[in-house]
Amino acid sequence: MSLRYVADDTPVHRLDPRTKLFVQAAVAVAAFAHTTPRGLVVLTAFAGGVCRLAATPILSSLRTYRAFLPFLVAGPLVEGVTLGAPWFVPADAVTPALASYRVILLLLVSTAYIRTTRVRESRVAIQWLLPGRAGVVLGAGVGFVLRFLPVLRDDLSTIRSAMDARLGSERSLRERIRLIGVTGLRRVFVRADRFALALQARCFAWNPTLPALSPTWWDGPAVAVGVALLVWAVA
Repeated sequence: MSLRYVADDTPVHRLDPRTKLFVQAAVAVAAFAHTTPRGLVVLTAFAGGVCRLAATPILSSLRTYRAFLPFLVAGPLVEGVTLGAPWFVPADAVTPALASYRVILLLLVSTAYIRTTRVRESRVAIQWLLPGRAGVVLGAGVGFVLRFLPVLRDDLSTIRSAMDARLGSERSLRERIRLIGVTGLRRVFVRADRFALALQARCFAWNPTLPALSPTWWDGPAVAVGVALLVWAVA
């Protein structure tokens, strides 16, 4: 599953992007305020509900971040290891394990946002939240990343498939990493040059005509949920 917008008519698709950004921020605040297992159980149920309402497959979303998941798993393991007996202290690994799990929940909520929000709508929401030139720059940058990142992921997947087809799996791990890294960077620079040329050909402007945002009655309950999460975090 790629990190890109997927057209649908789910309840989350119908929300104003500003509402979705507010709820995301509220989830992040609540996640950092409630780091106990009980608090994370509540956030797990909430993240699962969001993914269900947004038609976002959880397992496919996790596979999208499979390159980062080993680091989240390694953190608690490294923290629990000691240089002497008993060699591993489970109590020392609990706190980083909860922190890693919290990051996974935030990634799931963010994935639901990306799959339910058009890039142009995200740009409008950011420019509304941050007026002026800074908002325009940040909005354009976020739009570029959301459009560019799936293309780069597809390029890396193509490189890996081509290498496997040529028995690249028989090479050493170091050689495979070098080939994927060098070829991937080459693709990045080529894509960047083409992207810059495309922007010039389309007369890229800092003040384009963006779609108008109009909240609906769906946003009322969503805002109430975000406020409830903030109150829960503060309380």
